[in-house]
Amino acid sequence: MSGRLVICALAALLVAACGTTPKDAVDGKKGQISKTPTRKPTAVLKKGGGFYKDDGPADDIPDGLDDIPDAQPKWEPLHKPATRPYVVLGREYVPNTVVKSYRTRGIASWYGKKFHGQKTSIGEPYDMFAMTAAHPTLALPSYVRVTSVQSGKAVVVRVTDRGPFHADRVIDLSYTAAYKLGLINGGSGQVDVEAIIPGEPTTTTYAQVTPPPRPASAEVDEIERLVRRMALEERPVQTAAMAGMGSDSVPPKGVYLQLGAFASADNADTLRNHLVRELDWLSEPMRVYAGGGIHRLQLGPYASRADADRIAEKIQAMLGSRPTVVIR
Repeated sequence: MSGRLVICALAALLVAACGTTPKDAVDGKKGQISKTPTRKPTAVLKKGGGFYKDDGPADDIPDGLDDIPDAQPKWEPLHKPATRPYVVLGREYVPNTVVKSYRTRGIASWYGKKFHGQKTSIGEPYDMFAMTAAHPTLALPSYVRVTSVQSGKAVVVRVTDRGPFHADRVIDLSYTAAYKLGLINGGSGQVDVEAIIPGEPTTTTYAQVTPPPRPASAEVDEIERLVRRMALEERPVQTAAMAGMGSDSVPPKGVYLQLGAFASADNADTLRNHLVRELDWLSEPMRVYAGGGIHRLQLGPYASRADADRIAEKIQAMLGSRPTVVIR
């Protein structure tokens, strides 16, 4: 969710492939979020949901979360805008363009009411009561099995969003998925994540903390082109989410913090929506600027480099990565 900056932002979120569900939990129709829940939550959180600021479960949660079925893996057309390389907080990401084997171990977090109903990276609304997840590079949509290292419990979720963009996390889970794994109270926990290829048995051998494979040369070239084009002159892009924000036709001179860069305007906008909620203490405007085919998410302007550095340090403390300083 978080994604969650993403493209913090990179926080997204939606309905997974759930069938019949408990009363008022998930209606089973893609793109429709849950109805009003019916029961007060019993979990006592150490922090917010997945440690996202001011996030957490809804004021009420549905009965029968244990009965919500896992997502059912099936072949689906990939969302093409979500396959393009992007940069968030100085990190380069090359998403998978096909569904393929993947397995890793790391920290899972979850995102809840703060992102409930917001658009995910594939355009569907996030439903915190569906069996879904966010991942920085897996093909969208696709399916993974997530197993809690501590409890041994496992769930199957549909990956529909980008994130998390925190340096120490490998996946963001919906509230229900985290609940079923026993991760709600702590906000996060160590998990094994394994991609599911519909119609094929799970045969990959687990290797702890397997480093991500190096991208193919064509993908490297695309990232390099993306980074080079980021130096070109920029102009603002007015998106639906930015309407009414008073974006200028030409960005004023000053010092900015760059949170992310995308080939897709929709992906930049999705990250902006995520980060606006996660970094809601910011007073500076967060806008998307375009130039040379690249859409950049930036904060500012700041009066000085020192002012920008102070905010960059605070963002780094929260997200684990530091935004890039840009001077116009």
